[in-house]
This record gives sequence, structure tokens and C-alpha cells, in this order.
Amino acid sequence: MKLLESLYVLILVGILTLVGNQVGPKIPFAEAIPGMAILILISMAGIIAAKYLPGGIPAVAYVVTLGCIVTYPGFPGADAINKYMVKVNFLALCTPILAYAGIAIGKDLDALKKLGWRILVVSCVVFIGTYIGSAIIAEVLLKATGQI
Repeated sequence: MKLLESLYVLILVGILTLVGNQVGPKIPFAEAIPGMAILILISMAGIIAAKYLPGGIPAVAYVVTLGCIVTYPGFPGADAINKYMVKVNFLALCTPILAYAGIAIGKDLDALKKLGWRILVVSCVVFIGTYIGSAIIAEVLLKATGQI
């Protein structure tokens, strides 16, 4: 039953993404359906792999790995897959996922309140540290490659 629930959520997110795709970047609904179907299939394959393969590897690792493999140039059908997937806008895809994450966090608001103000300070330090670290790495790599 858990797999069926995962499929239901993926289809729901896919439909919301297709609507966002139509509204934002103005990609027609029908043109993006094949790309969204491919994304749903890759996601379900990753979820199934995480459930049945040993090792306790998270589903997201399988999804990313499968996605990279099937879109790698030279992989049979990668050109066709990429042609369809380019019709699904990244921001349209993120919107329903982030909304779902917000709802999930909202469910545990009492637990968040118990953490108090300290979690806010830790979060800010982590965000700032990540931003500065990313900026330093980007600066070094861009200078090393002669881009700046």
C-alpha cells in the first residue's frame, strides 16, 4: 500500500507541476506530460529500489542515480528522454514540493516551538556558513578556470 500512496503523491505533484508549468513559463500542458511521466517513473523506480534493495540507501539517492544514468549522453534513449524532460520547468517542479514540505513542517509546529530561539540562531549560522562557503568555492573555481 505504501508504494501506491507514493505513486498517488507523485501523480498529484506532477499535475500541480504541469499547472505551474503552464502558468509560469507558458509551456503547454500537453507538451510537458511526457517529461513529467518520465520523472514520475524514475521517482517510482527509486522508491521501489530503496524499499527492496539491501543496504538502507535512501530513495532520493536511487532517484538521482537513475535520473543521471538515463539522461547521460550515450545511454540508449537519453536524447529522447532529454527532449521531453526539458519541457518541465525546474521552478514549476519545486513549487509543489516545497509546499508539501511546508505542510509537513507545519504538522510538527509544537516540536519546533520546544526547540525555541536556539534553532533560529543555529539555522542562520548554517545558512550564512553555507552561503559563504559556496561563494568562496565559486570564486576559487571561477578564477582557476579564468572565468573572472
